[in-house]
Amino acid sequence: QVQLVESGGGLVQAGGSLRLSCAASGGMFSSYTMAWFRQAPGKEREFVAGIGWNGVSTTYADSVKDRFTISRDNAKITVYLQMSSLKSEDTAVYYCAARPSRLGITRTPSTYGYWGQGTQVTVSS
Repeated sequence: QVQLVESGGGLVQAGGSLRLSCAASGGMFSSYTMAWFRQAPGKEREFVAGIGWNGVSTTYADSVKDRFTISRDNAKITVYLQMSSLKSEDTAVYYCAARPSRLGITRTPSTYGYWGQGTQVTVSS
């Protein structure tokens, strides 16, 4: 069973950049598909990006495509979300999630069995 801990959130001006990290422990990291989700106040949790077990397969929400990049380092058992050209609408709590790699990347939160506690990203305009 894997445990996930996010870090790297904070306050940034519009147009700026942040890199989120999600450190895993307690499981075989390379056997998990990883994803980032976000949830803004009063809104449902939404998919941001996902990455397959070997880092080759990636998927992005249309709203972040060409601005965000997901990556993973299986040796460091960490997944990253590099965020650039941030907008006020990117403000949310960002969550890291994991599911067994044989099941692939999905955009539905309920299909992920493991979650971190979240990290707040606030973009000021």
